[in-house]
Amino acid sequence: MQTQSWMIILAAVCAALVHFCSSAVESHSALADQISSLPGQPRVSFQQFAGYITIDEKQDRSFFYYFVEAENDTTALKPLVVWFSGGPGCSSVGGGAFVQHGPFRPSGDILLTNKYSWNREANMLYPESPAGTGFSYSANKSFYTNVNDEITARDNLVFLKNWFIKFPQYKNRELFIAGESYAGHFVPQLAQLILESSVKFNLKGILMGNPLMDFDANYNSVPHFYWSRGLISDSTYKLFSSKCNYSRMNIEQTSGSLSPACLAVRSQYSQEVGDSVNRFDVTLNSCLPSVDPQPQVTENVDVCIEDEVNKYLNREDVQKSLHARLVGVANWSMCSGALRYNIKDKEITMIPVMGSLVKSSIRTFVYSGDQDSVIPLFGTRTLVDELAKKLRLNTTVPYRNWFEGEQVGGWTQVYGDILSFATVRGGSHTAPATQPARALVLLTAFLKGQPPPAE
Repeated sequence: MQTQSWMIILAAVCAALVHFCSSAVESHSALADQISSLPGQPRVSFQQFAGYITIDEKQDRSFFYYFVEAENDTTALKPLVVWFSGGPGCSSVGGGAFVQHGPFRPSGDILLTNKYSWNREANMLYPESPAGTGFSYSANKSFYTNVNDEITARDNLVFLKNWFIKFPQYKNRELFIAGESYAGHFVPQLAQLILESSVKFNLKGILMGNPLMDFDANYNSVPHFYWSRGLISDSTYKLFSSKCNYSRMNIEQTSGSLSPACLAVRSQYSQEVGDSVNRFDVTLNSCLPSVDPQPQVTENVDVCIEDEVNKYLNREDVQKSLHARLVGVANWSMCSGALRYNIKDKEITMIPVMGSLVKSSIRTFVYSGDQDSVIPLFGTRTLVDELAKKLRLNTTVPYRNWFEGEQVGGWTQVYGDILSFATVRGGSHTAPATQPARALVLLTAFLKGQPPPAE
């Protein structure tokens, strides 16, 4: 009997030691990714981490990530937001964190504080996905020629599973998946995979900005945007209806087989729109070459911010601080030139997936910067409204304006308190970059499960 008692005690001690050692390994692993300070960074009160998460050990495929803890998270209750940029193949670290809603924005040799950083409201995680994007890599280069939505969704799920092993303290936090542009595919597909799998993530909602949700509806709203903003003539606008719609032109152009009808329409609208307009924000000035080292600023928006980020993330001291390395490429780039993504996947509609998520009580919020000609608000607003009708969701907040302070931030409509649409007045394709204060208001409302504020 005494021997049995000692065996029980010994087993308990061993179990405790295993747990202690396991926790120590996890903590050490996370500590190894902690950023002491980025070059040119002002002092902050929150912690930052960056490094690699293995996706496929045999193929040596890994995602690079940048993680920023929430400010003043003393109660350990602030949620986790995972952000994906689009492309496919555009960097969430560069385009998401350093251009839009991370805590810093590069300016010359220093980092400026972004007072509208999203880590004021949430713990922000930026994975570069798929492999071949930014600092993420695959040692097996053949991977880059066979990437598609299914592989990306699966790899994104593996990333989250393995990231939570490194940061177990966040596994039970409320989880929100967010992104923009082609992440209109990445975000709902990952959310659906989470729900279908056996993982126990605390998924609460998805947030998508200017997202590609339905190829035909999104792209065929482009000519109307051009015409409504005075970028094309009445006669050219009519050609899109009678000769060749924009989605067809996009498919033919991608395949390199433009029909005579589409070729004529493309030539006409290209001549009228010209090459000097920023398609991602038709009101924003372009970044022009200059001997002046200071960034060009339009209404407090640095129109050369992407150039600044590119210079900053290609500095050796910055890469060392981020624990990043270049694998198979000479330089970090905002959008990958190595990936050969399956172009047919962009034609797959995400509306049924979004409908399934809403039925599963996953809060869904779609916003549109209203100056974006790439994925204009017209198609997006119609898609959300049609989805609400299919799901028989009643309008709980009728179409109205919402406010950021005393100014109109945009317009919004809410269906069934679970599906929402909002415009961002003056917002670009990457709305948090050009309207950071308004974007932060939308994020805050979304995380709280509230409509954007009325006057």
